[in-house]
Amino acid sequence: MELTLDRIYQAAHLLKDCIRKTDIIPSSLASYNKNLHFKAENLQITGSFKVRGAYFKIAMLSEEERAKGVIACSAGNHAQGVALSAARMGINATIFIPNIAPLSKIEATKQLGARVELVDGVYDDAHKAALAFQEKSGGVFIHPFDDIDVIAGQGTIGLEVLEQLPDLEAIVVPVGGGGLISGIAFAVKKLKPSCKVFGVQAAGAGSMHRSMLDKKRVNLDGLSTFADGIAVKTPGETTFKYCRDYVDGIVTVTDDEIATAILTLMEQQKLVAEGAGAVAVAAVMFNDRYQPQGDGIDKIGAGDEVLTRASLNKLPFDLRDKKTCAIVSGGNIDVNILSRVINRGLLTTGRLSELKIEMLDKPGQLKEVSAIIADVGANVIKVMHNYGGENTDIIGCYLHISMETKNKSHFEEVKNAIQKAGYRIV
Repeated sequence: MELTLDRIYQAAHLLKDCIRKTDIIPSSLASYNKNLHFKAENLQITGSFKVRGAYFKIAMLSEEERAKGVIACSAGNHAQGVALSAARMGINATIFIPNIAPLSKIEATKQLGARVELVDGVYDDAHKAALAFQEKSGGVFIHPFDDIDVIAGQGTIGLEVLEQLPDLEAIVVPVGGGGLISGIAFAVKKLKPSCKVFGVQAAGAGSMHRSMLDKKRVNLDGLSTFADGIAVKTPGETTFKYCRDYVDGIVTVTDDEIATAILTLMEQQKLVAEGAGAVAVAAVMFNDRYQPQGDGIDKIGAGDEVLTRASLNKLPFDLRDKKTCAIVSGGNIDVNILSRVINRGLLTTGRLSELKIEMLDKPGQLKEVSAIIADVGANVIKVMHNYGGENTDIIGCYLHISMETKNKSHFEEVKNAIQKAGYRIV
């Protein structure tokens, strides 16, 4: 079965009484893009877009298929979408979740009435376990991304965005296995071919990014990102085809950049996003971060091509003055991870800084250093004093200082003031 616009419109009609038509929120991040908007799928029921595809897929099952129950695998958001959809239709659901998934997502899935099976490893390991169970039980497997009906459900976001922003010029979409961007790209390109569609992955889980470069599906050996919702080793066969045909480019962002985007969304937009939900925003915020040095070449092989680092990690389109929509795809972040993410975001933006200063252990030193920091407008929040090592002055010591600063340039101002006073920063 091939994806069609009729199928996506059918999904939209079926979903209109089951889900929220989420808001388009104007951005306050004018320094990154003067005409940026967010599609707030983090405010969707279950806290993620995933319910769209899951509900439509399950709704299209025959009575005989429904009687056998449904099976799914997920890092958490698809699990909740399947659990809610199955519960509303009176269908039994068994869901396999990797044990690295946040506890909040696991518990939410259980509360929605599904039977949960935890699997050691990542999403791909849960996928194998779910398929093995499906063979034994005969239930219907609801794939989280590589399924036409699931893709059609996710494509309803594309319809909504174009209705809400008819003059849209670019849309930036999170990518894991590729179901979300496949549906959105297909709908957008069919209805408004001039609109650019870009995907974003975590650098430590860039399977679709690598596949697009190599022009074939690539299986990653491992994954390394806190954005568990898009941590997929191998993109889908169907989704790779739609990405290849309809997506204008896929880039990656680092975990530090994702953390900064989460912090920015909380502070400036009052939106809570999980790691996977914030990657599109991170790509817009850091789109100019890789500038070529020297001859501009940092060679990375990609089949017959040699690409620069900048071309691999920068959106191939200047978004600063373009009407752009970034999809905030989910908000189910574990509160324990959130505290770490906030801390990392503060460090990345230079608002939380640390210094190690070498000095002589004598009265008045701490007072003088503290006064220097205060005069420059920074705030000391933690101090640790240690004696020097074997290669330092016998009465030497180290002063470790944590402080709140405005940004990285402010931190440099603090450092310069301390060095000007004669202290050595280690």
